[in-house]
Amino acid sequence: MNDGMTIVFVVVLCMLGLAAALTLVRLLLGPETLDRIVALDVLVLLIVAAAAVYVAYYEDGSNIPLLAAVALLGFVGSASAMRLAERRERHR
Repeated sequence: MNDGMTIVFVVVLCMLGLAAALTLVRLLLGPETLDRIVALDVLVLLIVAAAAVYVAYYEDGSNIPLLAAVALLGFVGSASAMRLAERRERHR
């Protein structure tokens, strides 16, 4: 791998790390349950994106189905949690 692409991968991982840190702040300080659910979904997607950068850097496509499964589980989990939170708010 050439040095230019290594720099790009490092910059992308740093940006993903910064986004994850800001998302953790929202997860911990979110005033409402829905804010925390969305932050958790974003965090899962950031982890998937970081793993995709790892796959691209090492040119190993064997983990791509795993990335798709984790992203799908994150989406389904967030949708289920939002639905549960919505029902809970309606009953109050």
